[in-house]
Amino acid sequence: MKNHFPKPFKNAIIYKDKKLYACLANEPIVSGHVVVVWNKPVRDLNLLSRKDYEYLMDRVNEIRRAMMKTLKVKKVYLLYMDEANHVHWHLVPRYNKPGIQNLSAKPGKIKDFTLDDKIKKNLIINNKRG
Repeated sequence: MKNHFPKPFKNAIIYKDKKLYACLANEPIVSGHVVVVWNKPVRDLNLLSRKDYEYLMDRVNEIRRAMMKTLKVKKVYLLYMDEANHVHWHLVPRYNKPGIQNLSAKPGKIKDFTLDDKIKKNLIINNKRG
């Protein structure tokens, strides 16, 4: 299986390890939109082992908490869409628009590369599993 997932901008990386990376989305629908991408080419979540799934979700939750603190939002939506045939989550902060309205904006081009460093400062990784 070829990986056709877009390459992240180097100055947009929030977190990276041997299993996954998190970065600001190349084409965010709102400011602070983050993607968490599994490094190995796995087509769907149900194909991950339980251990890998738990590892992925631990990182997603840690990044989500850092986003909430940094962006001063009460909610970050987790979106799993398999259109890319590659395991990844979209973490979309909810600002003033509720529900689906927050998710219906047309994607733009990333403009603010300072958010990755701000989110990194609030990121606490618990390495119990791995």
